[in-house]
Amino acid sequence: MSASALIVIDVQQSFLHRPYWDQAELPAFRQAVLALIAGARARGVPVIYVLHEDGDGPFAAASGHVQPMDWLPLAPDVTFTKHVHNAFTDTGLQAWLAARGINRLIISGIRTEQCCETTTRVGSDLGFAVDYVTEATLTFAMTHPRSGRVFSADDIRQRTELVLAGRFADIHTVASVLARLDAAAANQATL
Repeated sequence: MSASALIVIDVQQSFLHRPYWDQAELPAFRQAVLALIAGARARGVPVIYVLHEDGDGPFAAASGHVQPMDWLPLAPDVTFTKHVHNAFTDTGLQAWLAARGINRLIISGIRTEQCCETTTRVGSDLGFAVDYVTEATLTFAMTHPRSGRVFSADDIRQRTELVLAGRFADIHTVASVLARLDAAAANQATL
């Protein structure tokens, strides 16, 4: 059986202090993340928070903003702090997962195309199966530096799904990943 863990990446107060912060998609994202955490908990799947800390500004430890957003449930199974874009390179995450026989990751968090995507790619390269729950990721519109074209958050999510699907991850909704967990548990029960 494939043992899973939910990784909630960078859902932290630091983003509230960035000039690109946009509340528009926060309610749907918050609902998806909370449903995913509740579903994982109900199925006995460990919940891991990863926070990002670096340099100065709102991501610096001294800022006081490297804390989970206020609405995020307390008491994850473990919290790691990273200083790079992926959740593996400078944390104890890989060893923590290995010690528990976890070989499948469920990815959620902020930002879709940065730390969530990078963690997915690195996790896949390390041999983990990865479920990428796009609706439980959040990002913001970006302007291309050469063309000036504005890519909406939805454009970025679609691009991320395009490059991850079938190569690095299975793309899921909250409902479909929870159904996959239920099917895996049912299969295990019949063995």
